[in-house]
Amino acid sequence: MCVMNKLLHFLLIFILVPFLSKGQITTPIIKANFGVDADLRSNYFNGFVQSGNDDWFLLPGSIGTGQFIIDTTGAAAIVSGYTIDPTTRNLPFYKGMRFPAYTKVNNRLLVDAVYVRDYHGDDSTIFASGSNKNGMSPQDWSCPVSQAVPDKNEIMEMMLHVRRAGPTVADSLWMMGAISIENTTGNRYFDFEMYQTDIYYDRTTRQFYNYGPDAGHTSWLFDSGGNMTKPGDIIFTAEYGSSSLTMIEARIWVNKNDLTITPVGFNWTGSFDGASAGSQFGYAGIQPKTAGAFYTGLQCGNNTWAGPFSFVLGNNTVQTDYVARQYMEFSVNLSKLGLDKAEIYGGDDCAQPFRRVVVKTRSSTSFTSSLKDFVAPFDFFLAPRADVETDAPNICDTVSVSNIYVANPIGTSIYQWSTPNGHIIGTTSGTSIFVDSPGVYIVTQYLNVGCSVYATDTITIGRLTNCIVLASTISKLVSIKKDDKVALYWQALENNEVDYFEVEKSYDGVFFSKIGRVMSSPSRSGPVNYTYLDDRPFNESNKVFYRIRVFQFDNKQLLSNIVVQQTKKNVIADIQVMPNPVKEEMQINFISSEISKAMVTVYDNNGKKVGQQSVMVYEGVNKIYSKLLSGQQPGLYRVLLNTDKNRVFTTVLVVK
Repeated sequence: MCVMNKLLHFLLIFILVPFLSKGQITTPIIKANFGVDADLRSNYFNGFVQSGNDDWFLLPGSIGTGQFIIDTTGAAAIVSGYTIDPTTRNLPFYKGMRFPAYTKVNNRLLVDAVYVRDYHGDDSTIFASGSNKNGMSPQDWSCPVSQAVPDKNEIMEMMLHVRRAGPTVADSLWMMGAISIENTTGNRYFDFEMYQTDIYYDRTTRQFYNYGPDAGHTSWLFDSGGNMTKPGDIIFTAEYGSSSLTMIEARIWVNKNDLTITPVGFNWTGSFDGASAGSQFGYAGIQPKTAGAFYTGLQCGNNTWAGPFSFVLGNNTVQTDYVARQYMEFSVNLSKLGLDKAEIYGGDDCAQPFRRVVVKTRSSTSFTSSLKDFVAPFDFFLAPRADVETDAPNICDTVSVSNIYVANPIGTSIYQWSTPNGHIIGTTSGTSIFVDSPGVYIVTQYLNVGCSVYATDTITIGRLTNCIVLASTISKLVSIKKDDKVALYWQALENNEVDYFEVEKSYDGVFFSKIGRVMSSPSRSGPVNYTYLDDRPFNESNKVFYRIRVFQFDNKQLLSNIVVQQTKKNVIADIQVMPNPVKEEMQINFISSEISKAMVTVYDNNGKKVGQQSVMVYEGVNKIYSKLLSGQQPGLYRVLLNTDKNRVFTTVLVVK
């Protein structure tokens, strides 16, 4: 089981002992629907099969509604490689979360997760003996080319996962951590250190770079009232004994002058350690304002499954199971600890408490004891940043339409569109938009409601030079329905300039396709009449749209106006949905010429069905009230009303 080293140098330890007894849990527990039981299996808890709880991995053959978090793609190939090429056993690798960051799963918001197999044996990510401490600047840490690590200090694997206890940013934020080592005897100490900067380790120079500005770290800032105005670095340190988690502590990097301030979000414990006794900056211990459990920690029993990648020891032997105390895991309620408050980040509910993570082991329980092994800094809290694409990068000044969309959408993100010089058709929110003018288009991504801007992306739609809209070159296009066919009529005013015509049809009025060609009469000049008969005009839609594209001898393309024809049996006229945007209940208004059964279906902007409702349609005016959009995430939605006689699509709706 994973050991988290607790170094509690409390000034008033006799006051804090009662608090500590209530602050941690050392028995199996489920937090935010994640099993903290020193076991890696989802749908399994405290030694028994139990459908529903999430965990790191899924044991092959097991079933249940609980999800596994870490991406296991290629796991079988990795394990088989241990036999085919034994040298692969000591190779490190990295696996991320199997879901996109900030995805809702089992009614929990999954923020991010990572699994790292570390170097082992002859390790090249290790601290030099005796000279490196937690409170030092990473600039001063020294690392040898490689050397063996005591087996009680060597990190073999580590895992980290952050999730919300519910589906929104208002729910408690939990951090789950895990670590495995080789030696299972005696006490084991380790730290999970979180940085605000993009710190990294260069194996060539064996140095850390991009550390913080305050003695190598980033300090937390406070105003005079104790409100946190800027986040800094965090460290969670813990200790596991021969049987259980014995101590655990949270610290933040601060200027020691700020210890005289009474924080709003938490209390100081009295501990403070920098690089030396006189350091201005250092790690200060913190604890929640309210009593109650906020830490959990356990270590595994014998024959605990070691996951789909198996477990490789320092001597490169492979185990499918852990022995007792070889794997340890913990959880921390960051919200209860005061590290997940919107007021810390200027009201931004989505700002996260750290950017990169370093996992370390230490030689003893003292926070200032020598550092031993480390897992190099890795990214965290990085959701996919909006990447905009289009299938039509160039369009005509008018009549043409381009669909611009987010290529990597996140279901929980909100996307807002704007343009300084173009034109957006309809809604400006959702994962895609339609535009009918060349120009610059910008999407702004918010990770959730109430969040500050997370990312932006820009795309430029260019202007086609060989197409213009018809002015006086052609008279107005008209259409006449004849039985089940549609006849089109138009007149070319300057016939001698026309090479040929293409007839285009659409069922949504946006995307048109060619259905026929009409050659011009080159021997005739002046106004000339033309016609085209569409003998199969309708599909399941109740409308069909037409336009004429004119190809001139000078290579110009001209577009006519658009005409619309209804189906022969106009069972249902246009649908009106109100209000738009919708908040809770929507009203669907339409006119029907007969009685029929109908189905109202709502789809999100990714085409996923989010709700369905059966209704009766009566002759005359119909008003249908529906709460299918109640509780849906803000964004773009489409409503489909399907009767047993016909089918009609509504226009796009916006949910706020």
